Amino acid sequence: MNKENNMESTLKTAHKDKHQMQTVRTFTVKPSLPPALEDLQFIAHNLYWSWHYDITEIFRRIDYDLWKECGHNPIKMLGLVSQARLEDLAGNEGFIYQLKEARKTLEQTLNAPSWFSKIYARQEHHPVIAYFSAEFGIHESVPIYSGGLGMLAGDHLKSASDLGIPLVAVGLMYQKGYFRQYLNTDGWQQEHYLENDFHNMPLELVQKENGKELRINLQFPDRTVQLQVWKAMVGRVSLYLLDTNLSCNAPQDRTITQTLYGGDSEMRICQEIVLGIGGLKALFALDLEPTVCHMNEGHAAFMALERVRKLKNKHNLTFNEAFEMAKASHVFTVHTPVAAGSDEFPVDMIDRYFGHYYGTLGINREQFLALGRVHPEDGHESFKMPVLALKTSAFRNGVSQLHGDVSRKIWSGLWPELPVAEVPISAITNGVHARTWLSPELNSLYERYLGARWADEAVDKSIWHNLDQVPDEELWRIHQRGKERMIGFARKRLKRQLQRRGAFHTELSWAEEVLDPEALTIGFARRFATYKRGNLLLQDSQRLIKLLTQTEMPVQFIFAGKAHPRDTAGKELIRQIVHFASEHPEIRRRLIFLEDYDMDIARYMVQGVDIWLNNPRRPMEASGTSGMKAAINGVLNMSTLDGWWCEGYIPDGGWIIGAGEEYDDLSYQDQVEGQAIYNLLEQEVVPLFFNRGKDRLPRRWIRRMKNTIKWCAPRFNTSRMVAEYTRKFYHPADRQWEELTANGMERVKALSDWKVKVRQDWSDLEIRDVQTRTLDGETFTEFGDQQSELSVGSEVQVRAAIHLGRLEPTDVAVQVYFGHVDSSGRIKDGQIAEMTYEQDTLDPQQVATFSGTIPCRISGRHGYALRILPQHPDLVEPYESGLILWESGH
Repeated sequence: MNKENNMESTLKTAHKDKHQMQTVRTFTVKPSLPPALEDLQFIAHNLYWSWHYDITEIFRRIDYDLWKECGHNPIKMLGLVSQARLEDLAGNEGFIYQLKEARKTLEQTLNAPSWFSKIYARQEHHPVIAYFSAEFGIHESVPIYSGGLGMLAGDHLKSASDLGIPLVAVGLMYQKGYFRQYLNTDGWQQEHYLENDFHNMPLELVQKENGKELRINLQFPDRTVQLQVWKAMVGRVSLYLLDTNLSCNAPQDRTITQTLYGGDSEMRICQEIVLGIGGLKALFALDLEPTVCHMNEGHAAFMALERVRKLKNKHNLTFNEAFEMAKASHVFTVHTPVAAGSDEFPVDMIDRYFGHYYGTLGINREQFLALGRVHPEDGHESFKMPVLALKTSAFRNGVSQLHGDVSRKIWSGLWPELPVAEVPISAITNGVHARTWLSPELNSLYERYLGARWADEAVDKSIWHNLDQVPDEELWRIHQRGKERMIGFARKRLKRQLQRRGAFHTELSWAEEVLDPEALTIGFARRFATYKRGNLLLQDSQRLIKLLTQTEMPVQFIFAGKAHPRDTAGKELIRQIVHFASEHPEIRRRLIFLEDYDMDIARYMVQGVDIWLNNPRRPMEASGTSGMKAAINGVLNMSTLDGWWCEGYIPDGGWIIGAGEEYDDLSYQDQVEGQAIYNLLEQEVVPLFFNRGKDRLPRRWIRRMKNTIKWCAPRFNTSRMVAEYTRKFYHPADRQWEELTANGMERVKALSDWKVKVRQDWSDLEIRDVQTRTLDGETFTEFGDQQSELSVGSEVQVRAAIHLGRLEPTDVAVQVYFGHVDSSGRIKDGQIAEMTYEQDTLDPQQVATFSGTIPCRISGRHGYALRILPQHPDLVEPYESGLILWESGH
């Protein structure tokens, strides 16, 4: 018996081994298109179609049902459509004409003069701006995004194409992307993943000139990982996506690019090495040497180190020289509104993955770790990716004005001697790509009333005043059509959700009747994180039931969104909403949750709801672009004063929840702001929506719709945003790169030497004899003495003797920091007055006299303090950590 069992076991093992060792030879099958339809391949492989309805209409016209079944993926659809249908279309003159016009439009766009070429381009210099991001939300047919960060990155690329910015993008090609969401019968979020078929997506595998696939080698601990590169065209912009799923890689390495934001810290550091270091290597392999590199969040920060290493080796520079050169042309956009939400890795993990790398940079372990620490002297502090990005970038920004303030507070520890307001993190408020998110009918209306090129002139505030000429009936009819389309979509989606759960026939018929096209429809769709408070309305369930059951002025809610797979608290918020609806049959038609939120659902919602509800705890929302998408469609926002809404709110547009207060007691805050929402809805919003005349039009509501569009559309679009990045960051960074690399890199070497000298000699500096007098010279006073009184309009002159030691007067900037003094004796909201060096005052002891003037513009208690900072013509960022000297005692 044992012998038979052993034999059976041996046969099973042999069979298993045979199965494991089978050889699979692969080949790619492409659609067989008649010659007359070959332009379809050209058009389908450029995602330009994703924001141009007239081109997308071509694919819908081929087979509308198949188009939907394929997830709006033209490549996949072309491989499934019947040959008979293709032959039929090849003989259709109208279709062929439409196809040729689409190709003509695309080619003209790709080759047309652009905004950038008209303003910045010069024949002798060709900038390359490399944009790195862990996710890109271009279109649902390329599902490599999870939420707002990816949506922003996708819209950034589209506007870069529209404006002709010489930008290339780098990301990861995830085999499974972000998880797909479904809810079980208890309303609890479940996750599953679908395999992406790269060969049936609008992508191409990058090949070398000899026809072989381009491969990138990346050094990992004890092994080499190979990457292949996929390319997606986004109008004029090339997006390169890295993929480790190659048979030559070990099984664990093949999964590095498997899922977005999946796995543990080990997986995350591997992904970020691939994105940052592998991404830069891929660009060099493609003969694309960036002149500017933009890190969209800290995931790509390892790129900065690889760029330093390449510059060091290529140009025979020291680490300091290469570091200065790279930093001067790096841009970093921070998105996370809390330090704890940032990526960080334990020191032993950094040692394991970068121990071999330290020496290639020309620095030791402690110097390397210091680049990722707020407090380099703390040997227990982890290695933080945002800190690495901040320290290696000369240009830094948050994504709204409020978020810029929050970011300066969070990271002020990197500049401990600076007032928080001067921490060198600026702000460029996010935007959205208008054509991507606008309904087709509104796009046509804008073309009629604003001009055919409205999208190219969207930042021109004057053209939006033409909306006043739009008849109320026309705008309302378009809005109602968008709502009806959304409700039809929601009913089908809800029915599929119920079928999957095995619902009874009566429940399925109920799904066909949910939502009322005449009801005030409120949308809430976003990531379900606790600070976004998706369940805020449930705090007063009776009041919510009363709101949802009134028949004369009906109100309804549509919820959608995903919680991170490991966010149990976020999942609980979703479960509470689903339970609430199921436990109260009287409201089931008025409150629904749509599963698996993606770009497709987002488009229907931002084009179809009446109110976009957003109630995060201030100041936790960095930006919140979904509300902008709704606003350009005439949807009114109701939000707490957080993120972009601090800049987007106007009294005759949407509504604010509260007044921008911040609370220590979060439960009390939820109670107060939950009641504020109900008060707004019951007392103002609902009555306004149903205030109709004999023509049944809510004209006061429509007036608010027009006001919202006129205010938000020109301000919160990515054309404005990308142009702002270009003016403030890309162009100055590119010019700095060009100047530092000229003449054998003389200037970068001189800058590096100067910095070494300044650091060595900084301790010699001393602020000595400080004198203050009014400008007329009559009154001498110790400024700040409570007995000293000056009149508004006076000017105060400050003179100081500065002991320079071995430094020159041109090496330093001496400044007066002045302003109102608070009750604790600190200067509040200080301003800066530059002091000038007085010639011929330098004595043998290297003591120089500097003088400056303080204007007295407003009354109150004022004060000033003197400080010294480094100064150099090529110094992009003067606030070197530690290199700031304040007058002793201030």
